[in-house]
Amino acid sequence: MVSCILALGSNLGERAGTLQAAVAELAATPGIEVVCVSDTAVTKPVGGPAGQPDFLNLVLRINTDLAPLGLLAACQAIEQAHHRTREVRWGPRTLDIDVITYGGQTSDDPVLTLPHPRAATRGFVLLPWSWMEPDATLDGTPVAELAAAAADTPGIKRAEAEA
Repeated sequence: MVSCILALGSNLGERAGTLQAAVAELAATPGIEVVCVSDTAVTKPVGGPAGQPDFLNLVLRINTDLAPLGLLAACQAIEQAHHRTREVRWGPRTLDIDVITYGGQTSDDPVLTLPHPRAATRGFVLLPWSWMEPDATLDGTPVAELAAAAADTPGIKRAEAEA
């Protein structure tokens, strides 16, 4: 089994329910074992069209015996089951599942670049990851350090703080 980090986000529909369902669907996928799930973060959209609703984001660690592209296909099938459309780059979406890391593998494949090419600058990925795994590293740099330097981190809060 290979240890991987996935990042999930939603800013359309019943966001919290969608994320909970997606985690359950990942856990029910043959070849995927969910190891731990971060707290949920409330985040402003990064990039894309103006005026989008806030996202809910979380990160999870999984173990998998799926090959990288098989894992990507499983993630995309779950996105599609939640009516994900890809009309506008970085536009609003019901569900987004990104493969952030796949073990220690690196790849420049345009279909699945590993680690995720923008993960090291995205507070909405890094901060929940650091909440879940305070000692985690990405390419040898502490995730918490990367999160502190990410431009979008200051606006992120735990979803529980919204209640």
